[in-house]
Amino acid sequence: MKGSNKSLPILFIVTIAVSLAFDAANSMADDVDKLAAEIDRMIEKPWGAEEVTPAPLADDAEFLRRAYLDVGGKIPPVSELRAFLDDNSPDKRRRIVDDLLETPLYVTNFTNVWTTAMIPEAKADIQVRFLMPSFEAWMRQQFADDVAYDEIVRRILTTPLNNSNNRNPYQQQGAPTPIAFYQAKQIKPENLAAATSRVFLGIRIECAQCHDHPFDHWKREDFWGFAAFFGGIQRQGRAGVFGRIIELFDKRKIKIPDTDKVVEVAYLNGDDVTFTPGKSTRDALAAWITSRENPYFARTAANRMWGHFFGRGIVNPIDDFGADTPPSHPELLDMLASEFAAHDFDLKFLIRAITASDTYQRSSRQTHDSQADADLFARMETRGMTPQQLFASLSQATGYFAPFNVQNRFAVGANDPRGRFLETFNNDSDTPTQQQTTILQALSMIDEWPVHDKCHRADSESNAGSGRRLSVDGKRRSY
Repeated sequence: MKGSNKSLPILFIVTIAVSLAFDAANSMADDVDKLAAEIDRMIEKPWGAEEVTPAPLADDAEFLRRAYLDVGGKIPPVSELRAFLDDNSPDKRRRIVDDLLETPLYVTNFTNVWTTAMIPEAKADIQVRFLMPSFEAWMRQQFADDVAYDEIVRRILTTPLNNSNNRNPYQQQGAPTPIAFYQAKQIKPENLAAATSRVFLGIRIECAQCHDHPFDHWKREDFWGFAAFFGGIQRQGRAGVFGRIIELFDKRKIKIPDTDKVVEVAYLNGDDVTFTPGKSTRDALAAWITSRENPYFARTAANRMWGHFFGRGIVNPIDDFGADTPPSHPELLDMLASEFAAHDFDLKFLIRAITASDTYQRSSRQTHDSQADADLFARMETRGMTPQQLFASLSQATGYFAPFNVQNRFAVGANDPRGRFLETFNNDSDTPTQQQTTILQALSMIDEWPVHDKCHRADSESNAGSGRRLSVDGKRRSY
């Protein structure tokens, strides 16, 4: 009895914890429903004046394919498709998204999404590609641990740089680290300032690097005042992007090139900068950028997420909040940003709300002429797959297993089918809704191993028992 009495408080605590968790889950589900409904209301608001007849909702097969590609990065397995089509539960679309968000597929897919956004240089610079494994491993860990978006950005902007150096780039990289963000920008303050403002704030301030911005209010002093936050970072030696990095914490000024003018660190909105003794100027910058009061941060992230799921942003291009690129639905963008910040910058919350909306679930088939204007979001625009999605989907369809090659999967000419495939299908200038294919890509789909090998071998496991060959027409599939 004595032991039993001792267990009562523990049982009580566990019961309370379970109850609180249940209440929190219900509250989150309610918030998702409310935001999804508001998305639909705001999207549909102008349809009356525009005489829009929206497309019907997608059927289950179309929705599942779309959700798998957007959340998980590849098409669904046949078994999952059959189970989903046989499921008559009214909440099955919500549940499949919830399930995907708890899988490694989500972690890998959104690691690809944000890595591409943060380090686009990897597409064209072979040296930068050798830096990517440790950055990707670091990003995967953030998503696996459900780290909030503002904290991910804060960790990138404040990562220690003093005494940091890379090992031989052709050997195994060290511990996961976001330092490649700095190395890819060549440790130059102007490059880091341009990338930081564009990726995290949606401001293309680089146009003011050499002169006042011709179409916006940004001045040359604004650019270099922002660049001064990175002015203390220095690269030593002649090892290029692999060189040793140091940082001078007390350097808070920078000289504007080809002038005698020196400017101090300055936020883009003119707020006073407060420094912490013994800390990098980047700490002050990270605190300002990720603040809930920052007018750019939450809106830019919400717009990027919207662009991921719809192929175009409410502000389009997604990273250009300029005077000549107004949002198509400003009220909606403000609401998404507000809710994103209110829910502690939880990316999964935004994903759940967007995918639960009728706007996201509409068919991509155009059933009325009034659906032609993409800014009205009256139907889902068809989108080309990214190279990563296409390779993963082909592997899923053919049963091909691609071993993960940490060392050389980004290297040109590496003896790695995935690396060669990503190189071939890398279209730098494409937007998701305007994907173009090349002759080389078509030939790769027809003749390149493993696609040709898996689809045309008589003993291929993907063809076993089918009594026919799979056809490959060389087209980049849309969804």
